[in-house]
Amino acid sequence: MHRHGYKGRKFGREKDQRRALLKSLAESLIKYGSIETTMPKAKETVPYVEKLITKAKKGDLHNRRQIIASLQTIEAAHKLVDEIAPKLAARSSGYLRITPTNFRRGDNTRMAKIGFVDELDAKKTVVKDQESETANNVAEKSISAPAPDKAMPAVRGTGQVGRVQSQARSAGPVQKRSGIRGNR
Repeated sequence: MHRHGYKGRKFGREKDQRRALLKSLAESLIKYGSIETTMPKAKETVPYVEKLITKAKKGDLHNRRQIIASLQTIEAAHKLVDEIAPKLAARSSGYLRITPTNFRRGDNTRMAKIGFVDELDAKKTVVKDQESETANNVAEKSISAPAPDKAMPAVRGTGQVGRVQSQARSAGPVQKRSGIRGNR
């Protein structure tokens, strides 16, 4: 059997599961501004969300109700219509960008980051500036702090080795390895 005329990716899911997956990816993208997912999911999510943004830019009641039906929560729909769409009024399309990132460790799947082309939040830049100032203050304090006294006795178990050993003990019993050589 051939795949002629079958449109869209299946993701190994039933129709209702695919629909729920797209809704949740779209909602996360609207809520957080950018998400990281697999490349095929990203390629399916971008047109879905761009159509929602185009509807949100119109902003009338009918389009708002269609957006609510296309997302999982009403809060995400209202955020899209009231906050995100006015900031994207200058663009007619191409609101989102897919950036390939790295390969996932478990199955070597290509990962991608989906984000808005335009910077939406002015708060994020302010927060980043405050974090950099805080980091600079900490660096200055660490530079100006006096060196620790070498005459002080070392406290037992504070080193990295002690932490690793305590974590290994709390993880549970260690299973013995059995292999070609056997147990020794």
